[in-house]
Amino acid sequence: MDCIAIKKDGQIYDLQTAKALNIEAEQYEQIKANNSTDALEILRHSTAHLMAQAIKELHPEAKFFVGPVVKEGFYYDFKLDHQLNDEDLPTIEKKMKELAGKKMPIERAEISRKDIIKKFASDELKQAVLENITDDVLTIYKQGDFEDLCRGPHVPNTRMIRNFKLIRVAGAYLGGDETNEMITRIYGISFFDKAELKEYVTMLEEAKKRDHRRLGTDLKLFTFSDDVGAGLPLWLPNGARLRGKLEQLLYKAHRVRGYQPVRAPEILKAEAWVKSGHYENYKENMYFTTIDEMEYGLKPMNCVGHIEIFKDDLVSYRDLPMKFFEYGVVHRHELSGAMHGLFRVREFTQDDAHIFCTQDQVKSVIIEVIEFVESLMGHFGFKYEMEVSTKPKKAIGDDAFWESTTKGIMDALDENGYSYGIDEGGGAFYGPKIDIKILDAIGRKWQCGTIQVDMNLPERFDIHYTSKDDTRERPVMIHRAILGSFERFIGILTEHYAGEFPLSIAPTGVSIIPIANAHVQYAKQLQKELQEIEIDSDIYDKNDSLNKRIRTAEKQRVPMIVVVGDDEVADSTIALRDRRARERSTMTKQEFIEMLNNKKIEDKI
Repeated sequence: MDCIAIKKDGQIYDLQTAKALNIEAEQYEQIKANNSTDALEILRHSTAHLMAQAIKELHPEAKFFVGPVVKEGFYYDFKLDHQLNDEDLPTIEKKMKELAGKKMPIERAEISRKDIIKKFASDELKQAVLENITDDVLTIYKQGDFEDLCRGPHVPNTRMIRNFKLIRVAGAYLGGDETNEMITRIYGISFFDKAELKEYVTMLEEAKKRDHRRLGTDLKLFTFSDDVGAGLPLWLPNGARLRGKLEQLLYKAHRVRGYQPVRAPEILKAEAWVKSGHYENYKENMYFTTIDEMEYGLKPMNCVGHIEIFKDDLVSYRDLPMKFFEYGVVHRHELSGAMHGLFRVREFTQDDAHIFCTQDQVKSVIIEVIEFVESLMGHFGFKYEMEVSTKPKKAIGDDAFWESTTKGIMDALDENGYSYGIDEGGGAFYGPKIDIKILDAIGRKWQCGTIQVDMNLPERFDIHYTSKDDTRERPVMIHRAILGSFERFIGILTEHYAGEFPLSIAPTGVSIIPIANAHVQYAKQLQKELQEIEIDSDIYDKNDSLNKRIRTAEKQRVPMIVVVGDDEVADSTIALRDRRARERSTMTKQEFIEMLNNKKIEDKI
């Protein structure tokens, strides 16, 4: 494999920079052209520059902002005097391949801040980039006639950029600030290996078929309305039934694990958010209003309300751990360009819980929560990974708190044999956390649940319990959400199952198809008996052919289709098509109801 960069003391230098700094490749770790994280980041950053070069050749008036590597590949933000769309991507890809084939060296040059400001004097996007850079000496990377302000690192030449795909065109606010102008963003992906690119493209095609926004429309689960507002989903009857079944399933799972249901208001005095630290550290994500000349804030999280509930009574050490849970509706301000179906909305409902415990109970509580996670993810067929997220730049509490709490989390995982990664700086502002990342049916990774250990908020709100020796002790507060939000999780479930939901949460569990009008009454009686065991069903008795009605039910991805005719009415039987098991059978009505009841019992978490 070709060496494309050198890692020295944790710092990556591309070969261009290493040469300028007289760093000998043989003396340090070499980054090869393979699928390592470091190598792919370098390749993808270089591919972003190749894309920008192609755009510049096709559209000489283009001006460029930034082109970073992101989790899903790379993107470049730029400005044109006209709008591009996805139909323009093949033309840009073709030009990229042409440029890559020229094997142009990618050259690095240092330039003073004064000269760079002068060089890009007529480019307002570059001036916006320079506002965030304070260095006196900056670097430019050049390939052919294209150059851009950039820190690097990059591959040595364009010939190494062979296997890439442009994914989509989007709009983006300049610098991520919605008060700025909207410019164009193109996303892409690249690999060193052609087979990996092909595999990724296949996954994208499968993901497109499973897109929860399309399925949400086809299955009539949810919708959005400009009259209501961006990022505020409207749940249609099918979606509300799906959501309700998921809530019921989780409610029972919480109760058998000793959680107590609570409910806190959606709007609290701003003073509460000042005390919690949200006002200082999270205000830009919150919505505020004035009531009776006093400022109030819509809650972005449920923790403050649960603390107030804890404070309502005297708590003994015998009461701990005390577990509160709530399906809490929260509001967070998301940028217009960041919202995406149910995955990112401005109002959502968390399956939120807060566990108050002693220091000695922290490890056992964490493990108990992880076991809950395992049970839930296993129920839906998800594999999952964990990451421990450490102190972010914006944080409350001293270093000693962060070090001891982070170590406590890692010790709990280590002692119980759990593997995990580290997300440096990814913690909540009030404490370190464990992030639960699930893997869906086509291998995509999703951030869902979180377990956060917090000793800051108990301190700020001065909560306590009475210890064995009758002294006041400060509890530890553990924030815990497993789904993260019902909206996002239902979006993930929709794509994971491609709309083929299991019976336990399917909006409609059974479609009943009477062959003729004479059989409708029998169908209605069956529907009533199914409702008594909490199985939703519908009756397809439209004036269509039998085959068309069966196809309609199949398109709605209903798990079970029941056909009833003369024989079924006479014998109190049903003709069953089990779409999940891909089986057909005949059974008595009572046997069918008992079978469904048994499935519901088996579906406990």
